[in-house]
Amino acid sequence: MYADVSFPISSFQVFSYRIPENLATAASVGSTVNAPLGKRIVSGIIVSCYSESKYSGKIKEITSIERGKPVLDGKLWKLITWLSSYYDTPIGLAAKAVLPSQLSTSYEPKKQNFARALYSKSESNIKGSTQIKVFNFLKSQNSPVPFSALKIFSPNPSSICNSLEKKGLIEIIQKPVIPNIYETSLDSEPKEINLTGDQQKAISAISSSLDKNIFDPFLLHGVTGSGKTEVFIEAAKHAMNQNKSVVVLLPEISTTPQIAGRFKSVFGDSVAVWHSKLSKSSRAWIWKKICNGDFKIIIGARSAIFTPLKNLGLIIVDEEQENAYKQTSSSPKYHAKEVALMRGKISKATVILSSATPSIETYFNYKSDKFKYLELPNRFGNAKLPAVHLVNMIDENKATENYDTIFSQLLLDKIEDRIKKNEQVILLQNRRGFAPILRCDDCGEISKCPHCQLSLTFHKTDNMLKCHFCNFTKPPSGKCTQCSSFNGRLSGTGTQKIEDELAKLFSDTVIDRLDLDAAPTAQKIFHTLNKFSRNEIHILVGTQMIAKGLDFPNATLVGIINADTGLFLPDFRSGEKVFQLIYQAAGRAGRGSVAGEVVVQTYNSDNEIINDAVNFDMVGYYEKCLVERSDLNYPPFSWLVKLEIRGKNKRHVSHAIETLNNNMPLLPNGIEKLGPSPCYREKLKDQYRMQIVLKSNKKYDSSGSRVHHIYKQAINKSQIMKNTKSKIIVDVNPISLL
Repeated sequence: MYADVSFPISSFQVFSYRIPENLATAASVGSTVNAPLGKRIVSGIIVSCYSESKYSGKIKEITSIERGKPVLDGKLWKLITWLSSYYDTPIGLAAKAVLPSQLSTSYEPKKQNFARALYSKSESNIKGSTQIKVFNFLKSQNSPVPFSALKIFSPNPSSICNSLEKKGLIEIIQKPVIPNIYETSLDSEPKEINLTGDQQKAISAISSSLDKNIFDPFLLHGVTGSGKTEVFIEAAKHAMNQNKSVVVLLPEISTTPQIAGRFKSVFGDSVAVWHSKLSKSSRAWIWKKICNGDFKIIIGARSAIFTPLKNLGLIIVDEEQENAYKQTSSSPKYHAKEVALMRGKISKATVILSSATPSIETYFNYKSDKFKYLELPNRFGNAKLPAVHLVNMIDENKATENYDTIFSQLLLDKIEDRIKKNEQVILLQNRRGFAPILRCDDCGEISKCPHCQLSLTFHKTDNMLKCHFCNFTKPPSGKCTQCSSFNGRLSGTGTQKIEDELAKLFSDTVIDRLDLDAAPTAQKIFHTLNKFSRNEIHILVGTQMIAKGLDFPNATLVGIINADTGLFLPDFRSGEKVFQLIYQAAGRAGRGSVAGEVVVQTYNSDNEIINDAVNFDMVGYYEKCLVERSDLNYPPFSWLVKLEIRGKNKRHVSHAIETLNNNMPLLPNGIEKLGPSPCYREKLKDQYRMQIVLKSNKKYDSSGSRVHHIYKQAINKSQIMKNTKSKIIVDVNPISLL
């Protein structure tokens, strides 16, 4: 027996090995094995098995099969092969994305020592006051006590308990420590919901699809606060009644606590949460329980789409328009929405793409009859959409003669009014830190990251300048590095500055902040959201983390500090993203019985995108956007492929991109090339970056195979990886060209 093995390396080559007789019965496609690769023994995955080898040379043997490692079932293996092909990634890297190295079906939780007093015994033969205290304490408890709880008596409770056990006075018990996977779920009581007619129609259509056992994609489009979560829950009930499992994808960890809490209140311990912030032990434990069929509903971020649920029947992608569903840091650069649709196709599952502001591509697919359309046009419980006030900050500055103001007078008045009424306020500023720029007033020099050549952001809380791309930090210097002047000035506004200014204006008000600096972990995100849900925070300041998917009925005012952020970035999706962010953020207001209001501050009050967003005119904006995309041959009318060259030597990178460009074959009708050109952020993490973008019109290239053939031909001719120290990165369907 022989096997082809793929390793998690950036090579498409697979390696042939002989399977020893003692391993033959355990080896199959999807098995994790250890095998010699060069001078090392490396972990890889079997991609094919066969009885005879055509290779005439010496073939090395597989050294071992990793026991307890999950063997991927046929459907997940089919998904891996699609990932590899569609995103042009070596199959070993695709398998690694689906099957992280720490996962194992033989995982057992760590065990913790507990002590229990044997009540029939007397402490007469105990020596030492500490032993007496511990024994008496254990006698007073109704259940075994963990050793850690005994540290109040001794820094070394193990020694004390071992002595007491030897004397026959206590019993030491070992119990497995089960990870608390619900610690970041907001508690929610089961609710008796009176569904609206629109919700019932949506549920009926989804249930009918589930009954047919076919791949069936839906767009569930509902205004903010329309009750999409209730539709999810009812659909999941129908799936569970058919013994089918469910995946619910969420774009941000910040949106997980509320949704997970709602699902757990209905489905109990059948629900598990899955995201990157879980500990390795929690992920291993959850994976094993999924394999055993103990968890039927998985709620989590993009990687949750790869969990090995059996009989998968329903996939929900909430806030499907979000960029967070795209993997950008490593290969394969997959989009979880695209993977969800393919997994649904492989599993014959119903797929729901849900949003108040779907992506332009999803909107177009529904218009083209590729997705079935379900609409929730009204807010749940007869709640009204909030009243929106658009404030021209240019006029505001002129009227007050204060050109550094952050808050308009209207916004300040509205905040004060809400605080008096004991209602809550959400303020959005999609920029972290205190100030994004430290500039010298004398020569104009800006403090930049030495590794990225981008401006450093000042963080007041720890008095540091930080790079938000590579995490480089340094204390701010009073002296300009260029001209030695001491006239430095902070420019721009981040969430820390807003929090700081609010504290001065509303000193008796509880203000908190939710961004990656204030809440870097799932626990801290949960803690902040839990406090806000209990009305312990009056004003919550945050980045886009607070702009979507959250439901706080007492939040009646939303302020968007600068609606222009990102509006003029040189990217074809920049307008769409600004529209969606404003629309979604505005939707956080007035979701309960009290009417909501939104104050949108802008320096571009005549901008069409901003006006469409504040008027909640999604169809109007999207139709204009589709005309523009069609004229310029951008998605959804074309395939995009970004070919990026990275390297530490700028000259080598420039040479590599020119080589790639020169080896590009003659482009057929319908395919056009942008570049080569430096990336928008030319240097990141000490790597210089240049790119070529290919656009292939779908009229001539319905599957994307033509553009795939073009760039593969150019890469193979160039042999960039062999001839230079530069690296080529292929991004199929990039979310941004920056």
